[in-house]
Amino acid sequence: MLTEDQMQVAAERLYKAEKSKQQIPALTLDYPEMTMDDAYGIQKRWVDRKKLEGAKVKGYKIGLTSRAMQMAVNIDQPDYGVLLDDMFFSDGAQIDVSEFLDPRIEVELAFVLKEKLEGDNVTIFDVLNATDYVVPALELIAARCHRTDPESGYTRKVYDTIADNAANAGIILGGRPIKPTELDLRWAGSMLYLNGQIEETGLAGGVLGHPANGICWVCKRFAPHGVSLEPGQVILAGSFTRPVPVKQGDTVHADFGALGGISVRFV
Repeated sequence: MLTEDQMQVAAERLYKAEKSKQQIPALTLDYPEMTMDDAYGIQKRWVDRKKLEGAKVKGYKIGLTSRAMQMAVNIDQPDYGVLLDDMFFSDGAQIDVSEFLDPRIEVELAFVLKEKLEGDNVTIFDVLNATDYVVPALELIAARCHRTDPESGYTRKVYDTIADNAANAGIILGGRPIKPTELDLRWAGSMLYLNGQIEETGLAGGVLGHPANGICWVCKRFAPHGVSLEPGQVILAGSFTRPVPVKQGDTVHADFGALGGISVRFV
């Protein structure tokens, strides 16, 4: 377990990395004894630092929801990060790629809540009943610490990712909002285009069998701490494609079929 001072120092390092646009070595290089609770403690202190600047919590993202990704990082459960109001971009936006460290795009569904969700007994049906609408989304992920250390070749651990706000950096909502029972959400899918070429395809059923399952999981994770999901919050349910790297000049388009599409350009 890390001390309070160690968690605070680690959070400040991530904060400064984002501000300076300079990646730092993985935190587990300095703190090999880091636990999952330590990682979330660092994430919370990073979020608190952002809130001091005026940022407001708008929701949460859920990651590592596919079995393949969990096996790749040797973990048996998803993770979560915090969505802040300055992370939201409009469909059709031009995004300054230089603001992000090692940026990548993932395809997801976002749930916008109309009722509070809390407790360790939340079911898919509770999630659907508490959801105002579901809307296509792109998640912009980044890495404030090196995925692979350029000097030693050390690969960061899942605890590094969790501490780094589960890699979240931005969110783009678009397409056609739908009521959560309007469609069998397992079969909601997307084709992700990069500069006119299909890079990825996927179905939302790849997210724990049903995208609402990720929201059940985060409610159970929050329950011991008395944290609830609130009306109006946006919850990213988890990616059903691999992350696709983006750079200056790239155009990304996600075609969700009957749910419409989302496009952004990186400048």
